Amino acid sequence: MTMIQIQLPDDLIQDAQAAGLLIPDAIEHLLRERLRRQAGDALQTMWNHMPVEVMTPEIEEMINQSSPRRRKRLLRG
Repeated sequence: MTMIQIQLPDDLIQDAQAAGLLIPDAIEHLLRERLRRQAGDALQTMWNHMPVEVMTPEIEEMINQSSPRRRKRLLRG
């Protein structure tokens, strides 16, 4: 495992600590969720710039594995 050290405003730290967000499991969950969202956003951007006839089985599978709400947005264009 890697240890990181960051500087954040005191009020943000106090609020995050009060919400239980400064424990390793919570931070890991927040980071993984954000990475998942970024991957979905990248997929949507790619989808929006790609002609429909170019969709590969891999891209279709990625869309199918995304959340129902995101899948609806991706397919709606």
